[in-house]
Amino acid sequence: MDFRGFLRSRDKKLFFRMIVDQWGAVPDVLRDNEIFQSKDKFYLTNRNVEFIPSGLRVNNLGLYIAEVKKGEIRLSIEGSQLIGPVASKNIFQITDEQLRQWFGGEDLSCDKNFSGFVILRHNDDFLGSGKFKNNVILNFVPKARRVPLD
Repeated sequence: MDFRGFLRSRDKKLFFRMIVDQWGAVPDVLRDNEIFQSKDKFYLTNRNVEFIPSGLRVNNLGLYIAEVKKGEIRLSIEGSQLIGPVASKNIFQITDEQLRQWFGGEDLSCDKNFSGFVILRHNDDFLGSGKFKNNVILNFVPKARRVPLD
């Protein structure tokens, strides 16, 4: 999928299939709104924004929710907050100490067995996604959103 613009019905189905395969469900908010794709990034929006004057170059519209690279889908922090409440698999519950490490930009060790990207959860909060590899969850929190460790 390397497209720029609103996803057509069949592309939405493919996008939703990737979400279901990875996390088990797609929330209604994604089904009830439009998905805009710019290269490999996906944004949640609605059709009202399609009335943009011609000649303008638009790179993105809406709320950044996910990125697809090499056939894998990685959720943004906001994407995890939308999908997390309905997800039924690949959810990693973290402790207070792990929360501190995660937002400090550190990878987390994990003794569970996941596949691909996981959603991180602390109590009732969804914190983004990380790639599970060799018993470690790789951190993808952008540097601008990290909290410095003491």
